[in-house]
Amino acid sequence: MSSSQKETRPLSQGRPGLRRLNTILAPNGPIPVSRSTWWAGVKSGRFPAPVKLGPRTTAWRAEDIAKLIESGIDDPCMKRGSK
Repeated sequence: MSSSQKETRPLSQGRPGLRRLNTILAPNGPIPVSRSTWWAGVKSGRFPAPVKLGPRTTAWRAEDIAKLIESGIDDPCMKRGSK
């Protein structure tokens, strides 16, 4: 597979593996929150904990992300317009 072709895997099909943050968050991924909101959610326990692959490499279990998507993302930042 050439470098210009990317393999895309749906996050919710139960495939084992790891996903990097750029494949989880919008615009490339299904979760429409910013990086800072994501990390705040990880810290608070609202989003899944990462797996450290190296000193500067972090990923998330695909199963954890699929469960998050299936359960729905309860993010107060997405409800700003409604009172």
